[in-house]
Amino acid sequence: MSEMQDYKSSLSDPRSRKFETFSYLPEMTDDQVRKQVQYIVDQGWNPAIEHTEPENAMSDYWYMWKLPMFGEDDVDAILKEAEACHKAHPDNHVRLIGYDNYAQSQGTSMVIYRGKMD
Repeated sequence: MSEMQDYKSSLSDPRSRKFETFSYLPEMTDDQVRKQVQYIVDQGWNPAIEHTEPENAMSDYWYMWKLPMFGEDDVDAILKEAEACHKAHPDNHVRLIGYDNYAQSQGTSMVIYRGKMD
């Protein structure tokens, strides 16, 4: 059996922090992010964008960027809003959420822009 890898993480080192499943993988390319947004749309989930300072990324409460995009199915429009949030808050993490109306919960959540980590 192969050994499990230990992901060193500490509160004192913001770069070491992992805050969602995709953060354990290499950073996604623009095409991979686009495919994730397309998946959200294909599931009929409502996209929403949130942001926060890197030091607050472990908090349950992130700032909402506008209202969730109820019924939005244009991948380019969703990506444009995420980019606008990133440009308005370049030092913050920006995450994309897909809200599932049926389950009344988040279907997915991923950080698509990482803020500056000192």
